[in-house]
Amino acid sequence: MAKIAKRQFKLVSKYKPLGDQPGAISSLKKGISEDKRFQTLLGVTGSGKTFSMANIIDGTTSPVLVMAPNKALAAQLYREYKNYFPDNSVNYFVSYYDYYQPEAYLPITDTYIGKEAMINQEIDRFRHQATSALLSRNDVIVVASVSCIYNLGVPINYLQSSLRLSKGQTITRSDLISQLIKIQFSRTNGVLERGNFRARGEVIEIMPSSNKSYYRLELKDQKIDNLYVIDGVTYKIKEELPEIVIFPAKHFISTKPQIEAAISDIKAELKDRLKYFKDNKLLLEAQRLERRSRYDMEMLKTLGYCHGIENYSRHLSGKLAGEAPDSLLAYFPKDKEGKPDFLTIIDESHIAVPQIRGMYEGDRSRKETLVKYGWRLPSALDNRPLRFQEFLERVNKIIFTTATPGKWELEKSKNIAKQIIRPTGLVDPPITVRPVFDKKNNWTQIDDIVSIVKEKINPKERVIINTLTKRQAEDLVEYLEKTNIKSEYLHSDVKLVERTEVLKAFREGKFNVLVGVNLLREGLDLPEVVLVAILDADREGFLRSRTSLMQTMGRAARNVLGRVILYADNITDSIRYAIQEVEARRKKQLEYNKKQGITPKTIEKDIEDLLDFDSFTKGEDSKKTSKSKKTKSSKNNLKKPRNKFK
Repeated sequence: MAKIAKRQFKLVSKYKPLGDQPGAISSLKKGISEDKRFQTLLGVTGSGKTFSMANIIDGTTSPVLVMAPNKALAAQLYREYKNYFPDNSVNYFVSYYDYYQPEAYLPITDTYIGKEAMINQEIDRFRHQATSALLSRNDVIVVASVSCIYNLGVPINYLQSSLRLSKGQTITRSDLISQLIKIQFSRTNGVLERGNFRARGEVIEIMPSSNKSYYRLELKDQKIDNLYVIDGVTYKIKEELPEIVIFPAKHFISTKPQIEAAISDIKAELKDRLKYFKDNKLLLEAQRLERRSRYDMEMLKTLGYCHGIENYSRHLSGKLAGEAPDSLLAYFPKDKEGKPDFLTIIDESHIAVPQIRGMYEGDRSRKETLVKYGWRLPSALDNRPLRFQEFLERVNKIIFTTATPGKWELEKSKNIAKQIIRPTGLVDPPITVRPVFDKKNNWTQIDDIVSIVKEKINPKERVIINTLTKRQAEDLVEYLEKTNIKSEYLHSDVKLVERTEVLKAFREGKFNVLVGVNLLREGLDLPEVVLVAILDADREGFLRSRTSLMQTMGRAARNVLGRVILYADNITDSIRYAIQEVEARRKKQLEYNKKQGITPKTIEKDIEDLLDFDSFTKGEDSKKTSKSKKTKSSKNNLKKPRNKFK
């Protein structure tokens, strides 16, 4: 399917670049025109880094990949870019698991843990929406988490398997049904869901994996007589179309010849592996592997699909052993010379770059154990995330955006643009250091922060308390509730949909204290926050490093009343650096404000849903994909989210 005519990105905003923004935008644009591959935007919290990036995207015609270190930040960026570019295609691509227990084997206890996952159907829809957009238009922004470097089928198969249906086209009912089944759509007589179709006489109804609405095709005399878009809730006709394109229901899609070739290759690999096991008298491993592999091959032969099909992706795609898999990056276009033809923006790069660098090794060690003990064929090792070097080969120009760039970004960047001055005139929040334990008054940091919240924080103001562990966050919320302080916790075990719901409720004032660990650091835009309290700030380490402290304190930098309390009995090097850096930034901003006659103002930002869900899934849109055997999960040690805003 050929791409449509080039469309430009069109920025829609009532604001104009101010402060350091014009200089930074000009510098970065010049760097792009001069083919500088790596650039960094060093911007303090609240300086409008996303707005600057939007100005760089404005007027261009190549797709853009925006990578974020976590789902919550990706959701916030998705909403911001969608507001900036309402006439273009802005998409969200993150892992679609609400819960994910990867397949694993523990040799010491002889415990096999089968893959267990809860797939969020709405997020899966977003993923299909992103890949469909990339293959059908050029004005596309995909906001993704770093999980986008994982294996994602074969783009050419996904594209070539798509169905183009037009009004007046000759096609029989049985042929259309057959083609839908081949591209992994399931037939149903009941409620129409994503990836399903329904046939009633000469009327075929299809719900694509990327849509909220569904298509109704009316056949007459073996031709398509009418094509309608039907509202999925009201069942009313939304519009009549001359043609539609239906992409496969799954990203892992293969033709019959490819499946036959893959089965032949799997048999050959299985034969060699069984010989190895038997020659080494590993009979139990041989039995395990043969039973599983033959069952999977039978499923592939019969249905064209099997659970864990991604583990056979090398055979299905025809790739060589060790060759890099196709990830989301492979769905982006290339230029005439075969080079990547899109811009990559890595947000909060000091966190995202190390994540990209480390994902391959973590995935590899787990799979090597599965292969060694006969749970998977060696080819399963090729179902993996990209290595860091492979990632760099699949992107072109990169702009890193962060307030605290890492060593690698600084060394690689040929241009470092700075945004220290905030257009709003806001000054970095003042820092107060208070003791963790006050022996004289027999008070702890918990007593102190509770007293401050009760006496000095009004209901319209918000407070963030940063703890060291998830358990500490949960226990603190339970304690605060007993003191009649409305609060909620947020950490990585809270599902994505609920995270966005909690953040919205926090801004709306349904509670005014948010307690968390790592998720309350980078990028979250919460202008109502007037106080950030960091407990145990002198516990030097990853969560209390100079970067972590700077990022966490930045959550109070969007409110004119913002301030920070560090609870510490000792002044560590990280605390000393953070205080000195903040003082330097405060001095520069205050001088600018005086010179320009600016009175600082709190950032104003509409409160809106971060994601375009029909309704929050709250569990009902999640689908359990498989059951584990002898599963042992540490998640049971943590409390389940309270869901009090649902």
